[in-house]
Amino acid sequence: MKLIYLNKVDSTHTYLKEYIKNNNIKESICFYTFNQTNGLGSRNNKWQGEEGNLFFSFAILQNNLPTDLPIQSASIYFSYILKDTLAKNKSNLFLKWPNDFYIEENKIGGTITNKIQDYFLCGIGLNLKKTNHFDGYLDIDIKPEYLLEIYFDTLETYPSWKQIFSKFKLEFHNSKNFMVSTNDKKVSLENAILNDDGSLNINDEKVFSLR
Repeated sequence: MKLIYLNKVDSTHTYLKEYIKNNNIKESICFYTFNQTNGLGSRNNKWQGEEGNLFFSFAILQNNLPTDLPIQSASIYFSYILKDTLAKNKSNLFLKWPNDFYIEENKIGGTITNKIQDYFLCGIGLNLKKTNHFDGYLDIDIKPEYLLEIYFDTLETYPSWKQIFSKFKLEFHNSKNFMVSTNDKKVSLENAILNDDGSLNINDEKVFSLR
């Protein structure tokens, strides 16, 4: 993974999209910053970032990803690998289905994933310190450059979906106290059933996790 630091940017995800459109890239690439002014969130929402926290977006060729990965569950895949990386460094962070990072009841970050050309694009925001918009922040002291290094070291071994999902499935109960947006409405995850492709059955409706 080629890492490129940006001193200040409106959105690493927007920047990455434009970079791919305007350049013939031939390798995985990541842009990161500690100062993002207009970040993107799920469902066209804005991510309220504050200086000093970590924001990064990366592009990976779809052909590099495991063949058993359901496209609609890429957010779970990318997000859980980061969750697992932080857990190995003693963080109690957990992944709320499908793409939000929590410490106890406080959201501290999230993931947005989409596809352009032959690339999967993933943007991640993570609060390393307390902000005006979110109560929660990461519960361990870890240098962000080191976190990126060990995250991509793990990601680029390209573990199978089966490996990642088997871990996430054991922890899915952590999501059951929360709500999720589907069809422009909020629904409880209390009685949701997790399927092997990462989707949920909620009130007799199948809901996918692509964000």
